[in-house]
Amino acid sequence: MRYALLICGDEKAMEATSPDEASTTMNDYLAFGEEMGKRGVLQGGERLRPTTDATTVRVRDGEVLTSDGPFAETKEQMGGFDILECDSLEQAIEIAAAHPVAQFGTVEVREFWD
Repeated sequence: MRYALLICGDEKAMEATSPDEASTTMNDYLAFGEEMGKRGVLQGGERLRPTTDATTVRVRDGEVLTSDGPFAETKEQMGGFDILECDSLEQAIEIAAAHPVAQFGTVEVREFWD
């Protein structure tokens, strides 16, 4: 079964981290990716640009409407995603719990439609 891990955290808090903290966090990400790659469950993933670079698109009455930034104001923003191939939801949850962001943000687990 394929799952997406939606990686969410507070962009403002991440911007406020010191260079040493940012380096430690990056090393944690790299270690997570390496470990999950060795296990054969990590199929891919990407970091996303901040919400300040986002464009929201809606179509209303046939008119395309765009706005800068995310659709809704939230305390946490999606900062990236990982794609997993797992045997079960339980395994996907175990991997999500091992993700570095789970310590200070949230990791949403979503199964792909078959």
